[in-house]
Amino acid sequence: MLSYGVSISIGAIFLLEIISFSYNIFQKTKARRQRRRFFKRNGGLLLKQQQEADPSLVDKTILFMSQEMEKATDCFNENRILGRGGQGTVYKGMLVDGRIVAVKRAKLVDESQLEQFINEVVILSKVNHRNVVKLIGCCLETEVPLLVSEFISNGTLYKHIHYESDEYSMSLNTRLQIATEVASAVAYLHSATSIPIYHRDIKSTNILLDDKYRAKVSDFGTSRIVSMDQTHLTTLVKGTFGYLDPEYFQSSQFTEKSDVYSFGVVLVELLTGEKPISLTRFGEDRNLAMYFKSAMEEKRVMSIFDATMIKEGTRDELLLVANLAMRCLNNNGKNRPTMKEVAMKLETIRTLHVPSMVQTNMGQLVYREELAMQTYGESSSTFMSFDDNNASQ
Repeated sequence: MLSYGVSISIGAIFLLEIISFSYNIFQKTKARRQRRRFFKRNGGLLLKQQQEADPSLVDKTILFMSQEMEKATDCFNENRILGRGGQGTVYKGMLVDGRIVAVKRAKLVDESQLEQFINEVVILSKVNHRNVVKLIGCCLETEVPLLVSEFISNGTLYKHIHYESDEYSMSLNTRLQIATEVASAVAYLHSATSIPIYHRDIKSTNILLDDKYRAKVSDFGTSRIVSMDQTHLTTLVKGTFGYLDPEYFQSSQFTEKSDVYSFGVVLVELLTGEKPISLTRFGEDRNLAMYFKSAMEEKRVMSIFDATMIKEGTRDELLLVANLAMRCLNNNGKNRPTMKEVAMKLETIRTLHVPSMVQTNMGQLVYREELAMQTYGESSSTFMSFDDNNASQ
C-alpha cells in the first residue's frame, strides 16, 4: 500500500514536471512567434529588402534582441528618458559590454512611422562623419521598433541656447565652432556621400552636443536619399515650423537649398539667442527669420544680437556671420549658397575671430554699426556684396 502511494506521488511529481516543461516550451514558442510577428510588423521585411538592394548594409547594422534592450534600459524605466519627440521617446541605456547608448523607441506602429524608422536605419548605416550621430543598431522584436545610437552627453543645442545657466554661457568661439561643424556635416550629407542625402528637419533640437561641445547632427527619420537626376517631390510637406523653407512650403519641392534655409535659422538662433518662433513678438516678427531680416533691412541688427556675441565679437565678425545667415535665408533657393560654401565661410570667420578682442561698450558698437550700415544699400543683393567685400579684405 505504501509503495503504491509512493508510486502515485512520484508519478504526480513527474507529471507536474512534464506539465511545467511543456508550459515553458509553449511560452518560449509563443514568445518566439511574437518576436517574429513584431519583426515583420516593425519593418523587418522592409529592412531585408533594403539589405538585398544594398548588401553593404548587412554588416553595418546590428540587430539587437528584445531582452538586450530591456536589460539595457531597465525595462524602459521612466527615469532613463532623455527626451520625447514627435517620432518617439529616447532612453539612456547601457549595453552588456558597458557602452552607454541612446535607445529611440518609436511612438506608433503604422506604415508611415515604420517607413521613417527603417529610412533612418538605412541612412545612418551609410553615414560616417564625426559630426553625425553614429548608428549602432536596431531592434525590431519589440512591440514598437527601437533604434540604438551613440549616447551624446550634453543635450541639445536648443537647450544650451535658450536655457543657459548663469554659470555658463556659450562663447562666440564655441558658437562658431558648433555652426561650422553642423555645416560641415550637412555639406557631407549633400555632396560627400555616394548618393546625396537631404536631412529635411535641421533644427537646434536635432543638434546634440558632447561634453566638449562638439556638434552631432541627429534624427534622420524624415531624411531622403536622392539620386543625382531626381527632383524630390512630396505630397506632404515635412519639417518644423520656424525652420521650414518657404519655397518648399509653397512648391512641395525639396532641394539641398531647403536644408540651407533651415541651417540659416539655426545660425540666427546662435547669433541672437532667440527662439525660432517667439511668444513675445507679434505679427511677422514672431518668426525669427522674418524678425532677423527686418532688423538687417532696417540697419539695426546689432541691437538683436545676444549679449555674449556683442561682448566677445567685433562688429566686422558679427556682420560677416549675419550676412552669411541672410544669404542662407534668401527667399529664392537658387540664390542661397551650398552647404559646402557655408562651411568654408564659417571656417574662415572662425580663423579671423580672436576671443581676446573684447568690446564691451554696446552703445559704441551700435553707433559704429549705423555708420557701417550705410554701405549696405537697400536690396538683398547689397547684403551679399558686403559679405563678400569684407571677406576679401
